[in-house]
Amino acid sequence: MSTQSDPVIIIGGGLAGLFCALKLAPRPVTILAAAPIGRGASSAWAQAGIAAAVSEGDTKDKHVADTVAAGDGIVDEVIASLMASEAASRVHDLLGYGVPFDRDLEGKLQVSREAAHSESRIVRVRGDMAGRAIMQALVKTVENTPSIRVMEGYVVEDLMVSHGSVSGVIARTEAGRGAQVKLQSRTVVIATGGIGHLYAVTTNPSEARGEGIGMAARAGAMMADMEFVQFHPTALDVNKDPAPLATEALRGHGATLINRNGERFMLKIDPDAELAPRDVVARGIYAEVMSGRGAWLDCTKAVGASFAEEFPTVYKYCRDAGIDPVTEPIPVVPAAHYFMGGILTDADGQTSIDGLWACGECTSTGAHGANRLASNSLLEAVVFSARIAAKIGAANDGKSQDWSKGSVDRDDLTAENDTEAMTILRKAMSESFGVVRDRDGMLAGLRIIVELERSNRDAAFRNVLATAKLVAVSALRRHESRGGHFRTDFPEKRPEWQHRTFLTLADAELTVNELMEFA
Repeated sequence: MSTQSDPVIIIGGGLAGLFCALKLAPRPVTILAAAPIGRGASSAWAQAGIAAAVSEGDTKDKHVADTVAAGDGIVDEVIASLMASEAASRVHDLLGYGVPFDRDLEGKLQVSREAAHSESRIVRVRGDMAGRAIMQALVKTVENTPSIRVMEGYVVEDLMVSHGSVSGVIARTEAGRGAQVKLQSRTVVIATGGIGHLYAVTTNPSEARGEGIGMAARAGAMMADMEFVQFHPTALDVNKDPAPLATEALRGHGATLINRNGERFMLKIDPDAELAPRDVVARGIYAEVMSGRGAWLDCTKAVGASFAEEFPTVYKYCRDAGIDPVTEPIPVVPAAHYFMGGILTDADGQTSIDGLWACGECTSTGAHGANRLASNSLLEAVVFSARIAAKIGAANDGKSQDWSKGSVDRDDLTAENDTEAMTILRKAMSESFGVVRDRDGMLAGLRIIVELERSNRDAAFRNVLATAKLVAVSALRRHESRGGHFRTDFPEKRPEWQHRTFLTLADAELTVNELMEFA
């Protein structure tokens, strides 16, 4: 095992990690990324945009109120207010990095509306290309920033923790297939994304399988709200992995959901119909699909001939699948999309382990509660990564380092198919901890997770299974339905459960032993 050292280590090459690194400049930073920066990031696939109260008539307080309402009773309002307050500043940072947000004829930022927002506040790029445009701009800026070294093809397997403080990381080269490398640092930032790839149908890339979360949990970090998984209602049902996303902005434009009989089924489920919160729409579509009636997003009247111009990304997805969205409804299905749970952090991104920070989807800040408001994900990533940089920067010793050109170390990276164990896990998570849950099904899923743990010794997969186990235990513990967590055996919200949940991996292990003993 070779040894290297570096002042600040950031694990993850998505929006949160890159933004944090840029905000830390000129302090020297090393970014460790399993895939080429930007490529393995869910942020790059985000279509709608970033939520910010930047238009006339909109306010921070309205944004907070919408966030709290969507979060179904357990949003940390202090965190939500902080996030909304800093939204405009972070959007202007992104503009400074070259993100070409849409503007109107007067040069003002152009905004659109999405489900559960009371105002138009989604800042976009060419309709549905925000995530891609943001990541392209940040990758280019990072590559031109001398203080940032990017090491691609490095899979971080373990955190080194000594006396309650981080001392470094252990990574493996060649996308996890090569030699181990130890990098020493007393400042580590986890920005590894969410857990969508734990599910058989997801909009997330294969890298989003909860490794960073599980790694922090195995090191002893406190987790929060691990039962809350958001399923995007309208992924294209075209047998692709990941499932292409039909952005919520389509429904914001007036697209309707219909079943095989042409019935607008959401009208009888919620007064807001297609613009109801995501968990409500996801369950509505799920019920139609499971009944055999199927579900389609009909954009023919609301968007029609302007589809290719207004939503080029979705248009390409549809045409690649042999669908003409101008004249045909689009088949849709719910897909694992966003994780409200994760590593517990404070308002500055500090975890329960000294020297360990976290930002982006791998965290649970309390900003989303039980159900994230649309387009608050990119916002949370930039707000809290900037706050981490400000806090870490305050401890800067004044040293700087020029990694110079050639700072991107690239291994020969190739995409790999899921292992047999990963395929088994994804099927179990979808069946047991998906859109709809119950005790018997969740216990069956937990047994599969435990069996996979007993039969697998791969270090990275250990982290994946730790995350899956935390989701399972948290979901079994919450005896109600709220937000993204819906149980048919406890279908109503219960006032005694109107709070966030916190646990460590050690807590989860005790619960697993109890459940397995009495199951």
